[in-house]
Amino acid sequence: MDGNQSQLKNLVQTRKAFDNFFKSAFTVDNVIFGFDEGDLKVLLIRRGEEPYDGMWALPGYFVYPNEDLDSAANRVLEELTGMRNVFLEQVRTFGKVDRHPFGRVITVAYFSLVKIDAYQLQPASIALQARWHSISAIDELAFDHNKILDACFNRLKWSVKTRPIGFELLPRKFTLTELQHLYEAILETDLDKRNFRKKILSMDLLIDLDETQEGVAHRPAKLYKFDKERYKELEASGFSFELKDGKRKPTRNDKGLLVNSN
Repeated sequence: MDGNQSQLKNLVQTRKAFDNFFKSAFTVDNVIFGFDEGDLKVLLIRRGEEPYDGMWALPGYFVYPNEDLDSAANRVLEELTGMRNVFLEQVRTFGKVDRHPFGRVITVAYFSLVKIDAYQLQPASIALQARWHSISAIDELAFDHNKILDACFNRLKWSVKTRPIGFELLPRKFTLTELQHLYEAILETDLDKRNFRKKILSMDLLIDLDETQEGVAHRPAKLYKFDKERYKELEASGFSFELKDGKRKPTRNDKGLLVNSN
C-alpha cells in the first residue's frame, strides 16, 4: 500500500469515527416583542407541520447546511411571517437531547423589539397563521418554546435596565403614561407614577415637543420624543436604567408558564 492509499484509508477510518457527531440538526427560533395599547406582545405562528401540527410556536425552522446562523434567523423570520430587515440579537442556545421528537436538534434563540404597526404579517411556508399574543396570556407552546420565550423575556428585562431600548417599542411621539405602561409590562411590576416620572425626566432622555394628545376623551397629556443623540451618549458611558420595583405581577414557573407570585 503506497502513501496515498494509506492516507486515504486513515481519512476514511477517521471519518467513520466521527460519523455520530455529524447527525445533529440546527434550527433558529425568533422571539419578536411588540408593544400595543399598553400591552407587551410576542409574535407566534400556528404550525402547519408535524410535530406539534396546529400548535402555536415561535417563528423558527431549520438552518441550511451552507448557511450561517444570523442569515438563517433573518431568512426564517421573513419566510414564516413576512417580516424583513429586523435587527435580531442572539440570546442563547438550547440543546436538550430530547427537545425535538424527530431527533437531536440544537436551536439558537434570537430576540428583537419592533413597532407592531410597522409590519404587515404575511404567514407562509409552515406557518398557517402569524399573530401577536399578549405575553401575559401565553399558553403551552410547541417544543420547548415556553422556556425559550422565558429566556428572551429575561434578556429583555435585563436590557431595559441597562439600556433605554424600550423606546424602540413606542411610537415617535408618546406620553409619560405610555412610557410607564411599557416598563411596567416588561418588568412585570407596578411603578409609582410620581417616582417614575421624576426618575425618567431626570435622565434627560426625552424631548418635550410642546404638544398634547388629540382626540382623547380625557385631559390631553403632553407628548415627548426620544432624544437619540442623548441615547448615544448614554450608551457610550455605560448607562444603567434602574427602576425600583413595586408590587410584583405574575411570573413564570420552570416550564415557562405564568403563575401568581405571593
